[in-house]
Amino acid sequence: MKHSLSTRRRVTLAVLCVVVIVGAFVVRLVDIQVVRANQLVTASLSKTSGAGTIYAPRGNIVDTNGVLLAGSVTLFDVTISPKDVDEISRKDDDGNTVTVPAEEALAEVAAITGQKPEDLQKVVDDALEADAAANFAYLARGVDYDTYQALTDLKKQGTWWIYTQQTSGRTYPNGAVAGGVLGYVGSDNEGLGGLEIAQNDCLTGVNGQQAFQRSKDNVALPGTTVVTKEAQPGGELKLTIDSDLNWYLQQLVASQVQAQGAAWGTVTVTEAKTGKVRAIAEAPSLDPNNISATAAEDRRSYVFQDRFEPGSVFKPLTAASLIDSGLATPASQVVAEYRYKPENGASIKDALPHERQQLTLAGVLQTSSNTGTSQLGEKLSAEKRYNYLDAFGIGHKSTIGFPGEQQGVLHPWQEWDNQTYYTTMFGQGVDVTGIELAGAYQALANMGEKLPLQLIEGCEYPDGTITDVPETPDGTRIVSEDAARQTLGMMETVVTNGFLADDLEIPGYRVAAKSGTGEQIIDGILQDTFFSSMAGAFPADDPEYVVTVTLKDPLYKRSSAAAAPVFKEAVLQVIKKYGIPPSSTPGAEYPGTY
Repeated sequence: MKHSLSTRRRVTLAVLCVVVIVGAFVVRLVDIQVVRANQLVTASLSKTSGAGTIYAPRGNIVDTNGVLLAGSVTLFDVTISPKDVDEISRKDDDGNTVTVPAEEALAEVAAITGQKPEDLQKVVDDALEADAAANFAYLARGVDYDTYQALTDLKKQGTWWIYTQQTSGRTYPNGAVAGGVLGYVGSDNEGLGGLEIAQNDCLTGVNGQQAFQRSKDNVALPGTTVVTKEAQPGGELKLTIDSDLNWYLQQLVASQVQAQGAAWGTVTVTEAKTGKVRAIAEAPSLDPNNISATAAEDRRSYVFQDRFEPGSVFKPLTAASLIDSGLATPASQVVAEYRYKPENGASIKDALPHERQQLTLAGVLQTSSNTGTSQLGEKLSAEKRYNYLDAFGIGHKSTIGFPGEQQGVLHPWQEWDNQTYYTTMFGQGVDVTGIELAGAYQALANMGEKLPLQLIEGCEYPDGTITDVPETPDGTRIVSEDAARQTLGMMETVVTNGFLADDLEIPGYRVAAKSGTGEQIIDGILQDTFFSSMAGAFPADDPEYVVTVTLKDPLYKRSSAAAAPVFKEAVLQVIKKYGIPPSSTPGAEYPGTY
């Protein structure tokens, strides 16, 4: 009886032990699979899974005809795990295992990326100095596919502590064409200059994400990558620029810059009736594909970011203001001496000594007489003359919004001294930018109505949405149509009867233009260098295009004669490009003398 009772107790105890053990397992199982399931799964995946960025392509920049000016290419960043850099083992050509020191392995990487081995070693040392457990540092950014493939082959040989990750880079198929306007991007593919930074919001896409399972060597396992968020490419930025025209004009001005030993030169072409800028040609010009090849001071757009005293290209603005005010006509007469000394004590002289001349206002423009301009211009009060120049856009940035754009300097009329009162009539004592000059001449060419200049036609996103499309601009009347027409007629006689007629006339075409030689004063000291300029419009009877040319510091023709041949060739190219027919009306005839 006692034996039976003892047996039952042992069985009961065994059953209780089994129940307790099973219960413990159940509790543990519930804890793992229910209570802490998400936590444990996350911890497990963190050791075996990885995530990566899918870089969104930066949007293209195209010209008015859809020609690619800037686009995205696939590039690769090269990274390293500094804490893991060590000697590696690999098979030699005979199949024997050899050991390669870490320094030698880094040198192999440097030979592929085109860097110095000591520079790569410094990357490793600096990372470990900052964090002894550092497992990430950039060795090179934005390498091409051939470099990527060579590094992949090297990695297969045992250099497992280097990695590559796909990214997006920038390419400019036309090189330096409009390079200063396009600008450039940094190693992170973000805009750093020109339109690349001005239109960064348009061009920048939204990066995506991907997840994958990884091996113990942190390599993504084939077939495990899943896109968790699609990348959204940036928008396409369309410009008003015509790249073919810009290319030709850039070659043209570069040739003259070299021939004249000038510091730089520019040509702009603008549609008179729309304000659309069709060309901004500059030399020297930045090649965004190779930024380091361009001197730091030339990594800009001279048209937007340089100021200069324009000289006599201002005289048509003075003439138009006088006619609009009813104070002069093309036939207004003046006796122009070499020197003119007005009662206020100022002293005005012409560029070269000459005998007394009996000139009309048209003749003043033809001979570019400073003394004649001053005598006729003083009929208009300083305040009114200032208001006209201000309305023409002098001293104002353009509406384009170019980054780093300068604005000309037009001092308030109350601050003009006795000399400045007169010199502003012929473009001295006042600064402009190239784009301001183009805008002022657009107003003249558009029969006195100024339009906002346009460089952007719009930004189109992948879903078809288009933004930044300029509205049809409202013009601002600066001078009357009659005043503009008469001024253009006098400028036409500059081309046919002026001292640069041989360099400017184009048989069969009516062209209105004015030359300018701007003196330079630095720190109050008159320099012996000049700005040479030409600006004009054509066909003169109904202008379609405005062309401006500026050369800084030409050494061999130290006057507007340096700019004249560039202006003529630019006009001829625009005529050819857009098929402008010869003029069918007789040219303006305004006598220059009386």
